[in-house]
Amino acid sequence: MRFETTVLRPVETTGVGLHSGAPVRIRILPAPPSTGIVFLRTDLDNFPVPANWRHVERVSYATSLMRGSVLISTTEHLLSVFYSMGIDNVHVEIDNLEVPILDGSGLPFVSLIERAGIRHYRRKRRYLRIRRPVSVEDKGKRISILPADSFRLTCDTDYPAPVGRQSIEMEVTPERYASEIAFARTFGWESDLDQLRNMGLIRGASLANAVCFTSAGVMNPEGLRASDECCRHKALDLIGDLALLGRPLLGHVIAERAGHAMHTALVARIMSDASLYEILTFDQLASRVAQALVS
Repeated sequence: MRFETTVLRPVETTGVGLHSGAPVRIRILPAPPSTGIVFLRTDLDNFPVPANWRHVERVSYATSLMRGSVLISTTEHLLSVFYSMGIDNVHVEIDNLEVPILDGSGLPFVSLIERAGIRHYRRKRRYLRIRRPVSVEDKGKRISILPADSFRLTCDTDYPAPVGRQSIEMEVTPERYASEIAFARTFGWESDLDQLRNMGLIRGASLANAVCFTSAGVMNPEGLRASDECCRHKALDLIGDLALLGRPLLGHVIAERAGHAMHTALVARIMSDASLYEILTFDQLASRVAQALVS
């Protein structure tokens, strides 16, 4: 994609927050070039909170952003869709502290973007290309990123039965994301529900917006949308956290049992060391690839 984008027309939806259980309305609006993704808390005089790694606040069971004392929680699904569908600049009006969970996947947000349409500006899109390997490790979990001329993703997960080990690898494009990743829903275990509720979490969770596993199988009457839906949802989350880089990524990300905390730690690690990456346009990348093929 050569040029920066935004949505063509405003779109909106309503729902509840997964953890807060609070009703919330969001409205996605076009924004000028080089704006990025900016949340506007309409209940707080349109206070702006940019979707940027500098504003990461909490990353335990969701990725939350904070600027000043203003919070935007559970941002990863919406950011994942913006990032993968090639949306560079939007204002997201939101009237509460948490992005709505909708059906627990990215698919409703993909439908919103399709309804909105995409407008291309004349300003050249600038990519963040990884120049040398970087990784973050902790207690047997690891996330790494290797140099590449496209955005590739390898995601390995390992959960208790009945899920087990799962793995996917793919080049992330808008088409592949919409068909292979966006449908995957958030998930959890029946044995953890009381503990999470006691922590003040999942107040808005239900079988309509999350997959719930028992030791024997799946509680949801309709079952799974794919046998490896859990791994695909972790990939969805990972892409949403990588969106906090603020630019489209060129690199091969390899996540091994990683979660929000490790995702955002990798982003912070990259952005704290300018020697790890370079910024270039689509034309510069295409020229470099062409030269490499000739040589």
